[in-house]
Amino acid sequence: MIPYVLRRLLWLVPVLWTVATLIWICVFLLPGDPARLLAGGQRSDPQVVARIRADWGLDDPAPVQYLRYLSGLARGDLGTSYLQRRSVARVIGEAFPPTAILAVSAILLASVGGIAVGLLSAAYVRRWLDDLLAFLSLVCVSLPAFWLGLMLILLFASRLGWLPVLGYGMDGFRIPGTGIRLPELRHLVLPAATLSLISLGTIARITRASLLDVLQRDFIRSSAAQGTAPAVLYLRHALKNALIPVITVIGIDFAGLLGGAVATEFVFAWPGLGKAIVRGIADRDLPVVEGGVLCLCLAFVLVNLAVDLCYVLLDPRIRLERT
Repeated sequence: MIPYVLRRLLWLVPVLWTVATLIWICVFLLPGDPARLLAGGQRSDPQVVARIRADWGLDDPAPVQYLRYLSGLARGDLGTSYLQRRSVARVIGEAFPPTAILAVSAILLASVGGIAVGLLSAAYVRRWLDDLLAFLSLVCVSLPAFWLGLMLILLFASRLGWLPVLGYGMDGFRIPGTGIRLPELRHLVLPAATLSLISLGTIARITRASLLDVLQRDFIRSSAAQGTAPAVLYLRHALKNALIPVITVIGIDFAGLLGGAVATEFVFAWPGLGKAIVRGIADRDLPVVEGGVLCLCLAFVLVNLAVDLCYVLLDPRIRLERT
């Protein structure tokens, strides 16, 4: 397993170079002039605009800007934010933990709930409970995140008053030595529920389909013929062998939550990385956009690596060293 992990980590270099190049090209081609925005807009003094371009190197040829960007990445320097006048690494370091906390909370809720719903559907296949759970799963998959978030706010915050409407909370626990502040649990419930319900439907459907396939195999029939209790048959024998496609979906959903929670972050005023990237695009704060997207791509690759390693734990027949 260790040689496989090392090979995958080495592959990160060309992958991240390709991703960084594509990000730089897309950002470079964005319309708008960051220097003019920094100078005050369309009516700004041309001399001030020219000075800002020179200070930030925006008047250099494209190849020079690209090589400067790559050399900075090689040194671990993501650049400096145009608007905030501080390191992009620091901006991302403040914005990524809230996104990660939200994504982890959502995927845990979705995984537990989705696997439980899939188990019930497979256990009561072609009965009314299976039809009801299949319908509810389809509804969860079909709901837009921003609409679901607004409905949850309307019900649990505005009407019932059980949970706060927006924000991260001011009294969360701060991890010593890191500067990372955890959100208040009451503020985490609604955004995590919004994201988890959408993923829950997908995980439930995949769990049901995978379980039904495994339940038709000979070793399950032999175990049932020997008098194995249904709970043991489903939980110990069938579920473990049905988890590989489920783990794949969980990994894809988790990586998607890291980069795709922008709508939820805006609805709940959550100070995450997706929100920071969108604001960077609107403000033409290009270093923040480049650094944020690159960070999300790195997280996506690492999540895929973790999913591959989980395959070995679930099925010892898989040998990663040979792949």
